[in-house]
Amino acid sequence: MPEPKTSCPLSRPEVVDRYFLEHRAKLIDIAAFLDRVDRATPRGEGEDFRMAAFREALKILDSGESGRARRVLEHLSDPSAEPIAKAGTKGAAGAHNPKP
Repeated sequence: MPEPKTSCPLSRPEVVDRYFLEHRAKLIDIAAFLDRVDRATPRGEGEDFRMAAFREALKILDSGESGRARRVLEHLSDPSAEPIAKAGTKGAAGAHNPKP
């Protein structure tokens, strides 16, 4: 049976050897962020839309399905195609708010 075609010239062990420590640190940073959010004093009702989107993005990462980067980006992006007349804020929120 022929080997499946891949888009990465490195073997899996080479990818892990090269990038594991960098991404281990990023995971620890994410864990620390989630801990800070959990310890923070809640304000208002319900979960912030950004945190809800973040938690859903973590589920995408854990899915084991390919194309995770694209799916996370699409999940966090505004799906609307029509431009709006005026932005409600000065900066980007980093996640799409389904209830603006």
